[in-house]
Amino acid sequence: MKYVRMSIEKESPEQLGYEKIKNNLTETSVRDRNIRDLGLVIDDMILPYGDHLGDPRLRETIAQQSGLDDPNDVLVTAGAASALFLVASSLLEPGDKMIVARPNYGTNIETPRAIGADISYLDQKFEEGFKVDIDKLKSMIKPDTKYISLTNPHNPTGTMMSLSELKEVIEIAEKHDVWLLIDETYRDMFKDEVLPVAASLSDKVISVSSLSKTYGIPGIRIGWTVCRNKKINDLLLCAKEQVCIGGSVVDEYIGYVALSQKVEWIKQNDATIADRFAVVKKWIESEENMEWVEPRAACTCFP
Repeated sequence: MKYVRMSIEKESPEQLGYEKIKNNLTETSVRDRNIRDLGLVIDDMILPYGDHLGDPRLRETIAQQSGLDDPNDVLVTAGAASALFLVASSLLEPGDKMIVARPNYGTNIETPRAIGADISYLDQKFEEGFKVDIDKLKSMIKPDTKYISLTNPHNPTGTMMSLSELKEVIEIAEKHDVWLLIDETYRDMFKDEVLPVAASLSDKVISVSSLSKTYGIPGIRIGWTVCRNKKINDLLLCAKEQVCIGGSVVDEYIGYVALSQKVEWIKQNDATIADRFAVVKKWIESEENMEWVEPRAACTCFP
């Protein structure tokens, strides 16, 4: 693999130093939370190797919240970035064809590029409302395309596929026997339509999410994949075991407690984002030289 450091990481606030930044307009998640917000005091905990798939309680919670019955359809990872890496490195060899949305979260593009994949870009354009061009997607699929990589809600624009559009994309993947990766990191954040987890709709879909953006706890590095296909789940577990064996039992326990309080956390965060969204919207509309596609979800926009 040929790694190149991503600009989004080189220029990230935590690397530049928050103390040097007067006004941070590039943050892509809710405010960071304190472990006290969870009501947790961890002062007596054995620290063994954990379940390689992830803490069973955490996986059971994710499965239930994803509309799935089997917690073994869930693989816990070190953040969504790790999940995306495992998917790409498991499905792709150098020269393999894939389709990826653009613009996008860096890992969705840079990991396949590091592998040496033959990448075709499905551009989501400003003048088209940053929508997924489904007809264009159909025309891009080749007989040997390995997988399609999309984000929903879209990172970084905050636009969303509707349920009917999502189902149409899934039908395309099923028809052509192509894997469909949906990065759903922003799914639980400030939205005008609640969609099912994409992986709950088809065995050809791999959904990825995390606790970083929506929950404000990126420091514990908890993400996951959800997929109903045992072959893919076994492959992803093989990859995870070669990279790190398993995850942090401390992080996974904290993640379980956080997800168990999901309803209240989401309610608080959505109220905060709604207030701040109103401020940004008013500012955009008052600026003659600014225009945007008004986001339907998440806490980002792409003017």
